[in-house]
Amino acid sequence: MNDHVLVLSTVAQPQDAERIARELVERRLAACVNVVAGLTSFYRWKGAVQRDDERLLLIKTRRDRYAALEQALVALHPYELPEIVALPFEAGSAAYLAWIDENVGGF
Repeated sequence: MNDHVLVLSTVAQPQDAERIARELVERRLAACVNVVAGLTSFYRWKGAVQRDDERLLLIKTRRDRYAALEQALVALHPYELPEIVALPFEAGSAAYLAWIDENVGGF
């Protein structure tokens, strides 16, 4: 395991996905954010089963930037309770991991 994490979040509107992705990269909280359209989510919210079309945000960052990224994501996100889940990188290309390090601030 290393010091990099993949943060997952979902959002309904394409303009929100683009705004959040751009803001996280501009603030150097993420090196890259992929926006994956075509996601259908089923979940329980306030006692009822919901179905929504959403976009998945795949956010690449370092573990030491996670707290700042989470705080920014909560502030930028339109949902009352946004999904924010971090998964550690098991392994990765040394060149790609170095690129993440170069493009995420906070050293």
